[in-house]
Amino acid sequence: MLNRVISEDNIQKAKKLTFHYDKIVIVTHRAPDGDALGSSLGLYHFLKESGKRDVQVIVPNDYPVFLHWMPGTKSVINAEWQKKHAELAIASADLIFCLDFNTLKRIAQLENPVRQSKAKKILIDHHLSPENFCDVTISHPEISSTSELIFRFICRMGMFERINEPGAECIYTGMMTDTGAFTYHSSSYSIYYIISELLQKGIDKDAIYAKVYNQCQEGRVRMQGYVLYEKMKLFDEYKTALITLSEQEHMRFNPERGDTEGFVNIPLSMKKVVFSAFIREDKGIIRISLRSKGTFPTNRFAEEVYGGGGHLNASGGEFSGTLEEAVKKFEDALPVYKDLLE
Repeated sequence: MLNRVISEDNIQKAKKLTFHYDKIVIVTHRAPDGDALGSSLGLYHFLKESGKRDVQVIVPNDYPVFLHWMPGTKSVINAEWQKKHAELAIASADLIFCLDFNTLKRIAQLENPVRQSKAKKILIDHHLSPENFCDVTISHPEISSTSELIFRFICRMGMFERINEPGAECIYTGMMTDTGAFTYHSSSYSIYYIISELLQKGIDKDAIYAKVYNQCQEGRVRMQGYVLYEKMKLFDEYKTALITLSEQEHMRFNPERGDTEGFVNIPLSMKKVVFSAFIREDKGIIRISLRSKGTFPTNRFAEEVYGGGGHLNASGGEFSGTLEEAVKKFEDALPVYKDLLE
């Protein structure tokens, strides 16, 4: 049995809205990752299985190539390429699910259409400090992934039987990717109970792992070698590793979307490294990825240094200056956190 995390009041409110309305839109954050797409498509398949015909998943921009196999991706609306289609769908929706983000700025160009929409809104998320913009807010930062929350939401409504195999594959993918293949934020017994339930739906977890982690192109492998040998800097005094990558360097390797995913985790395989950062230039924006072992609060570092956020061991943010300026901010901040890196 799963412990009850979501309040009964929120379950009943969200259930009433879900089954009262017919035109449903699901939106998630910009640069969708495995959990964003997994939770969105997991809910999508559940709603379709429940007889909802008009359900649309909208993403602000494209997602990594290694997620394109997921069931339902062919029906996803990419607002970067289908702006009018996305805006029309949001404007005509009766109900909008906001998944895996805590503030509307994280959905980029979809922010104003969603904010202005008269539709009822339900937030399901696991990030800290959610904005108050929804009729129902289901926010649990202690939970490993939004995909896990989607599973819990469905089961608490008493509708486990409506999770079909495609939906189970999506939920599992989100849980797996947001825990680094269950290597962090994944010590709760509930996670493994949920996995056992998803296995009953017929998923092949080994095949899912292979589709996500073992399908990379030659360029990614060569780029990984390059960033580790040429671009990784160690700060022994602070038990910290930093990898940087300019856009020009990135383009040398014929990049695909998402091909730097996971690079930030690699330095943590070294015994002496507690804190790892990957700072990358991407179309005029500097993207910050932070990971840690133990109790070092990457979310605090992300918020205080870059205005970002996330979880204890996995966080991120953006910086509007140059790559060099972002690196300087990082290096200047390390002494402030020295005591937490012991």
